[in-house]
Amino acid sequence: MVQKIALFNHKGGVSKTTTTFNLGWMLASKGKRVILVDSDPQCNLTGMALGESTEDDEARIEAIYNTGSNIKTGLAPAFESQPKAIEAVECIPIEGKNKDRLFLLPGDVGFAEYEVTLGIAQELSGSIQTLKNIPGSITDLLEKTASKYNADYILIDMSPSLGAINQNLLMTSDFFIVPTTADFFSVMAIDSLARVLPKWYEWAKKASSMSILKNANYPFPDVKLRFLGTIVQNYRIIHGRETAAFQKWIQRIECDVETKLVPSLEKHNMMLPNSMYAEWGIDRSLCLTKIANFNSLIALSQKHRTPIYDLTTEQLEQTGIVLENNRKKQEDFREVFLNLADKVIGLTPTAYAVSAGPISD
Repeated sequence: MVQKIALFNHKGGVSKTTTTFNLGWMLASKGKRVILVDSDPQCNLTGMALGESTEDDEARIEAIYNTGSNIKTGLAPAFESQPKAIEAVECIPIEGKNKDRLFLLPGDVGFAEYEVTLGIAQELSGSIQTLKNIPGSITDLLEKTASKYNADYILIDMSPSLGAINQNLLMTSDFFIVPTTADFFSVMAIDSLARVLPKWYEWAKKASSMSILKNANYPFPDVKLRFLGTIVQNYRIIHGRETAAFQKWIQRIECDVETKLVPSLEKHNMMLPNSMYAEWGIDRSLCLTKIANFNSLIALSQKHRTPIYDLTTEQLEQTGIVLENNRKKQEDFREVFLNLADKVIGLTPTAYAVSAGPISD
């Protein structure tokens, strides 16, 4: 049974796309079959996975889109009232050593065009009879695509917004991770999520209980979303430690997660049992990992469509002390994502997803 994990923060610039790509690659390296879903109309994940730096890359991407292999075209039967059922999307194998286990469901700039229609459908008002097949359509597409590829995980790279599409994607996922950066605006975002997510949860519970949506062509699923934790990224390391300025904001984020976000999610049954977090050494701040700023290595990773930790010496194009230092950074990055992937696997057992319901310790 596939596990859908959403990476979500309505604050932009928190490295959701980079995290999705690197985490997906590492999960595939551990033998999992993974589909990366680009639901952000900016299509940054699609660009990173497929490459877009040369004319040949652009021609290849155009050819892929001409086949209709993307999230917007996949949902068109529901959103555009086409006389056919939603079918699994033809995903694109991501080049590299995990080609047979790591796939991309490409994004589409036009996916944002569905925002208004979905928003009207999700008001759950008198219009729901006409639009009853819309709220469950995204789940149907992802489930059919996961079945086609026998996927263990779907990782969803979401846009930085609080719109209807994100509301639907998040509330119909199994788990979610909140990437952050060590700054004041991420603290604001955590406080905002503590207020918004309970409202979204109540909406989803209402939607899942409505017979008209449960019996639609694309049924709205039961709500079983659980919070895995946060990731703090892009802080600066000097002499082996975070700088004082970054440490201040890391502590503020951890404090607000523990005192505001977690209590809010607990009230609405969006947390795993405490024992599951404790088993993986995760305290009440719910920080899964901290990832420093790796500067130029990010650009090289994007250029070669390869995670930082798997860049070769040839791809680094460096020598001497610079190469030596970056090799050390690569190993640090590898350990971070190995550890993160292990936590994700450990916190998302299939048996839990199947039986997810009211929880207790």
